[in-house]
Amino acid sequence: MHTHSEGLLAPKENLSKKVALHTLGCRLNFSETGSIAQGFAKRGYEVVPFGETADVVFINTCTVTDQADSTCRNLIRKAHKSSPEGKVVVAGCYAQMEAPKIQQIQGVDLVLGTTEKYKVFDYLEEEADQIVKTDKTIDFYGAATSMQEGHTRAFLKIQDGCNYVCSFCIIPQARGRSRAASIASVIKEAKGLIDQGFKEIILTGVNIGEYESASGERLADLLSELSSLDGLKRLRLSSVEPNTLSDEVLSVLKESNVFLDHFHIPLQSGCDEILTSMRRKYNVDHYTRLIEKVVRLFPEAGIGADVIAGYPGETDEQFEMTYKLLEDLPITHFHVFPYSRRKNTTANRMENHIQHALKKQRVARLIKLGEQKLSAFTEDQVGRFSDVLFERRNKAGLYMGHTTNFVKVYVDTPQELRNQIHQVKLTDYKDGKLYAKLS
Repeated sequence: MHTHSEGLLAPKENLSKKVALHTLGCRLNFSETGSIAQGFAKRGYEVVPFGETADVVFINTCTVTDQADSTCRNLIRKAHKSSPEGKVVVAGCYAQMEAPKIQQIQGVDLVLGTTEKYKVFDYLEEEADQIVKTDKTIDFYGAATSMQEGHTRAFLKIQDGCNYVCSFCIIPQARGRSRAASIASVIKEAKGLIDQGFKEIILTGVNIGEYESASGERLADLLSELSSLDGLKRLRLSSVEPNTLSDEVLSVLKESNVFLDHFHIPLQSGCDEILTSMRRKYNVDHYTRLIEKVVRLFPEAGIGADVIAGYPGETDEQFEMTYKLLEDLPITHFHVFPYSRRKNTTANRMENHIQHALKKQRVARLIKLGEQKLSAFTEDQVGRFSDVLFERRNKAGLYMGHTTNFVKVYVDTPQELRNQIHQVKLTDYKDGKLYAKLS
């Protein structure tokens, strides 16, 4: 906690105020930081990289694992060190769940929960030593990435909160009940993103498959309308729960001329007993048939999956079932997490918690399998053509972008390709990188 000799919003001679923003966690968080960045820009702030000295440092936090919590605490310290005179704002899910802990960290001025963060501009004008606000609301706050932050792919929030009660998950406590934007407001936001120059939009939310039950409008209709927007070249979905990815949604995606062959479908475990204990709304057979259906419709699809290793009581045999399922299914992008205790969750109260060393071992095995599968999938792309949205040059001077099925590609070219879509021929795979030539 610290005070300031002058108010943050006092005018400065020919000097614009600076804000540094940092986002942890999911794509939903990135969309929300984007909207907040735009809010700062509209108020005359210059957005500078995190780590540079700023008048305001805004950290949008995640609390999905204890590792995320620890990362948040380190970032807060870094923010205070880089901007000792600036205001440090800690916002989002970790702020919602652990405000008293965050208050104690030196340098923190504002602690704003998952919905209070949108009122950051009002709170910055208040002359208090420290402000803590974690009220929850049932309102839906729209959000989308902004060009100010230097992204080439736009994250657009269509849904927030979750009504599911998965035994391991703290997010419904942090974000509240499921709610969603209307189709009309999503379309309006999407048009704004296209006008800013974005060619690719990724729809985000906590549980976007529950869009209809939260909004009263059909996800299939939203996807159809988005697909026909002038100027939109590419559309992706972020994570979609297996029980919500309906045949109807899949067929709309198949018919869309902008939807890309890339899915993220959480698995969590390849054992029915564990899935039941987790209170997931599908079983292994359902998941397997869904993945097979996706690949039938989108033969080249890149498919991501979340997996938890070391859930309480998970036996060696149950872990091997998960390993074997992931080995057999055409899943290409693994997101592996060790089970992490979260307070006030059912799994936290269970017995037989797995020892850290064993969890670590299981995570390492799954990560290695994931790397092998992604490598094989990437190598299999050689010789094909793909449309790539180029994002930036890497340190070696090669231009990097993503194929439609979400494989990273590198092109050696003097041309300036940022935010352009080009067809490339995928020519070579070496040292874990896929190289291409502009066709």
